[in-house]
Amino acid sequence: MPITESDIRKIATLAHLEITDEELRTLAPQVASIVAYVEQLNELDTSSVEPATGGLTPEGERTEAVREDRARPSLGQALALEQAPDPAHGHFRVPKVIGGSEVKENL
Repeated sequence: MPITESDIRKIATLAHLEITDEELRTLAPQVASIVAYVEQLNELDTSSVEPATGGLTPEGERTEAVREDRARPSLGQALALEQAPDPAHGHFRVPKVIGGSEVKENL
């Protein structure tokens, strides 16, 4: 399935990105090329490859879980914010890191 300029525009909209028509014309063939390259992986025979489960050591050995995987109660908003350096209205306030401004925003 070829990647079209319409697909790129939809992706940009979903990602809340502003994209010019010139960028659209440049990106569409680039993304199509990347997708075609990745699709080559579908041609590989992986029937004898065991699925990766994560938790591997640098040597590639499996590790045992150190605790039972079960649901537990969360901290809750008040406790989570209790030691936050600058909470505001029930949220963590952090410095803005995009745009070069040091304005704090609620997250």
